[in-house]
Amino acid sequence: MTEMTYVRLGRTGLEVSPVCLGCMSYGVPDRGPHPWSLDEESARPFIRRAVELGINFFDTANVYSDGTSEEIVGRALNDYARRDEIVLATKVHGRMHAGPNGQGLSRKAILAEIDNSLRRLGTDYVDLYQIHRWDPNTPIEETLEALHDIVKAGKVRYLGASSMWAWQFSKALHVAETHGWTRFVSMQNHYNLLNREEEREMLPLCAAEGIAVIPWSPLARGRLARPWDTATERSNSDAFGSSLYTHDSDRTIVERVGEIAEARGVPRAQIALAWLASKPAVTAPIVGATKPHHLEDAVDALSITLTADELRRLEEPYVPHPVVGFA
Repeated sequence: MTEMTYVRLGRTGLEVSPVCLGCMSYGVPDRGPHPWSLDEESARPFIRRAVELGINFFDTANVYSDGTSEEIVGRALNDYARRDEIVLATKVHGRMHAGPNGQGLSRKAILAEIDNSLRRLGTDYVDLYQIHRWDPNTPIEETLEALHDIVKAGKVRYLGASSMWAWQFSKALHVAETHGWTRFVSMQNHYNLLNREEEREMLPLCAAEGIAVIPWSPLARGRLARPWDTATERSNSDAFGSSLYTHDSDRTIVERVGEIAEARGVPRAQIALAWLASKPAVTAPIVGATKPHHLEDAVDALSITLTADELRRLEEPYVPHPVVGFA
């Protein structure tokens, strides 16, 4: 098993594992749109194993399984890890209750939701608090000042963002700098072998600004980890995921991942994650785990260095895709 080496989160001094455990898969199954979510009893062994492997970076969101993901993750980490060694990330934006002010990035929503997340997580601070999406209905100045205030109140250590246009992220960075407010230090975006549109503007922006990149869906909802025509319980019920990867070129890329994995004698997931690790802009992919080998594959991938020819074979079939995942 690969020994964990930690990296800095962008230009910050914060040390994180180069693999982040994504916790969307953990939550009460009937409390959200993910019937494949693992309940608390089933989820806890994965969180414990992640800690054992040296993973110290955990990402969830208030909206995952109606807050129950945060509850499960918080209790497990309290039992299995020391809080000062863990980097705990969550998000705000999605609808948490019916009626006005139940979602979005208004000052009212942010101040309410950080307290709700802290209560569910069982902690008095979050290491990385991320805006889950851009809110077109709230001035970015209102959002950024509210986020700055919860940092200064000691409830949040660092701020991050997720899935938006590069011009929006650039504007947010500029506005924060202009006002002397706390700046975003990370971007959680949609980036993998089957969707590389972020290479056009977002990744160069992050590199120039010293922003950490922590991609979601690094295995393309599992598409890169199995033969193209293989279905899973999640793929059969994941309406959002089924809209992401449908292009003809996707099949060719998946087949090439399989060929390289077979030649090396390793699982497909390790090849797809090793490709991400070859990108200097990427800090730590957010990997989900619902089977024991998922975590081992993610950590073992860190020791794989793909050759120039393997990289060319993986990237050559790619064609432009529609941008998806911003909504």
